[in-house]
Amino acid sequence: MPFLFLYVYFIALSFIVSLIVYSNKNYLYLKLFPPFLFATLLAEFVGSYIGNIGKNNYFIYNFFTIVEFCFYMFFITKVISNTKAKKIIIIGSLIYALISISNILFFQGMKSFHTVTYSFGCLVIVAVCIYYFFELFRSPKSIKISTDPAFWICSGLLFFYCCGFPLYAFLNFWGHVKLVRENFQDLITILNIFLYSLFTIAFLCSKTRSYISSSS
Repeated sequence: MPFLFLYVYFIALSFIVSLIVYSNKNYLYLKLFPPFLFATLLAEFVGSYIGNIGKNNYFIYNFFTIVEFCFYMFFITKVISNTKAKKIIIIGSLIYALISISNILFFQGMKSFHTVTYSFGCLVIVAVCIYYFFELFRSPKSIKISTDPAFWICSGLLFFYCCGFPLYAFLNFWGHVKLVRENFQDLITILNIFLYSLFTIAFLCSKTRSYISSSS
């Protein structure tokens, strides 16, 4: 098994490209992504290293995925306009974190992946992304979505977690089957490559759009 999965290199590429957002005065919410992607890379490196020396690395991925879900929910609050929806998402992220930590500590345990609360987190992210698109398409303003970074990011999240929910739900019941275990990582790799590719497009769009704005 290679030290790092293929999708980690796409995370690294996305992180490098994300650094261009610091030269853009628009889209302040994008400045949240470089430190988050760096933390993601760090978690992948540490998790892969621990796994390759034969030790259990689930505790890293368990707690980091909680951070990941909360981060994406916080991001959504930055790209929607409804104040009530923002508050609901923030409160929901706190409740989700508490439920997930409780599940890891007292139910599924530190030595296995928290498939139940991860699947629930997938549903939450799908719901908040759908709400973003609901606001986007009801907006009275004319928005060119192909150059809107939030559109690309939310599209990636929606697709990734729509596919991730049935995968992890299936793993929860059939994870002991060898065929499921062998193909599961390949599917997750494909989904991750797609997700971080759309993140990279979002960061490039922010730069392109700033050039358009400055020249108009």
